[in-house]
Amino acid sequence: MNGEELRETLRSEMAEVDAPPPLSAATALALARRARVRRHTAWACTGAAAAVLAVAGVAAVGVPGAEGYRPAGPGPAGPVPQGIPNPSAKDTAKPWPTGPDGVPQQDRTARAGTRHDQGVRLLDAILAVVPAGYTAPENPANRPAGQMPLRDHQAQFENKINGVDVWSYLSTVTLKQGARTGRLAVEVHTAGNTLPSEPCDLARRFWGMQGECQVSTVGGRKVGVVVRPTGDDRFDQWAAYRHPDGVVVYVAQARSLGTGPGLTALPFSVEQLAAMTGDERFHLR
Repeated sequence: MNGEELRETLRSEMAEVDAPPPLSAATALALARRARVRRHTAWACTGAAAAVLAVAGVAAVGVPGAEGYRPAGPGPAGPVPQGIPNPSAKDTAKPWPTGPDGVPQQDRTARAGTRHDQGVRLLDAILAVVPAGYTAPENPANRPAGQMPLRDHQAQFENKINGVDVWSYLSTVTLKQGARTGRLAVEVHTAGNTLPSEPCDLARRFWGMQGECQVSTVGGRKVGVVVRPTGDDRFDQWAAYRHPDGVVVYVAQARSLGTGPGLTALPFSVEQLAAMTGDERFHLR
């Protein structure tokens, strides 16, 4: 059989096959809608998987991790745990607070304006309480990307609760004694937060860390102090106090940074750590 005969045979076979009925407009539209739904479902699944990976990546950074801070927290919508925010798809549900330029912030961190200045003020307050025998070195001029800063500060929008913007301020410094290094951190939550009032419950809400807690009385104030952590070694001790106006102050100390030789002893006693939570320099609004 030559090529021409083959083509004729194929045409004859196709002519004997019944042609499919033409699609009506309604049928074509239904098929198109089903295809669109399948595409949207696939995109949604891909987006959800990407979100999970993104959360896992941020959680791996941790606080204080490579940069010494918590991961960025969820958006303004809905109540969130204070002190241990968690990334969420609700970040864009409501606009961020307005910055000094009159437009909403790009994320929950204030990089200018009065809130940012409060974070700087908190860092200055920590430097003022560095004990004798220790230094708090400055960040190098060309700090490598991803390296933990020696000093750091942050002002972060937490949530809007009962119409009130609640913020947190966090500052950390490296304490150096010879070749050994440790860390000191202070975190302040403004009034209106939903943190608990009982001293030890309050202390155990700091970054979600747990541990053996005791209540210390300093100047008539009841302060919760975790003296021994369990399952989390980011800090060795931390104290928590809620002021009568609702402002919460956490003060934490670590014997080491996780790399290099750590301090031979913690810089502050339990009583000193508890007393610092009432320092008016940390009482930020």
